[in-house]
Amino acid sequence: MGVTVLDTTVLIDVLRGRSVQHRLHRMREQADVAATSAINVEEVVRGLRPAEHFAAARLLDGLLVIPVDRVAAQRAGAWRRDFAHRGTTLSQADCLIAAAALAAGGRLATGNPRRFPMSGLDIEHWPVGA
Repeated sequence: MGVTVLDTTVLIDVLRGRSVQHRLHRMREQADVAATSAINVEEVVRGLRPAEHFAAARLLDGLLVIPVDRVAAQRAGAWRRDFAHRGTTLSQADCLIAAAALAAGGRLATGNPRRFPMSGLDIEHWPVGA
């Protein structure tokens, strides 16, 4: 049993009926807790199509929404600073999502694993639309 934090790419696949159902079923079999971060909630709501509002509310109501606390925010800031010193720009949102997942002790399910190069973060690649 663990926590799987669903990134925005995964949440959009669920909303748009793309085939991630087998992965969600496997999570249930393993008694994993399906979660997302407050940052992902904002990203999903921002991109909603008019017909998706009800489905999005149902989806988000069924997830544990993990917070971004001070520890996560500091970790995200440190990652951004350290990667910038090495010439790599990471987005604020991705760093906050990753730090929240790490603070929750969970793994991050995403369609874009390259956006999360942080060490110590457990990533599960859920290819977009697959």
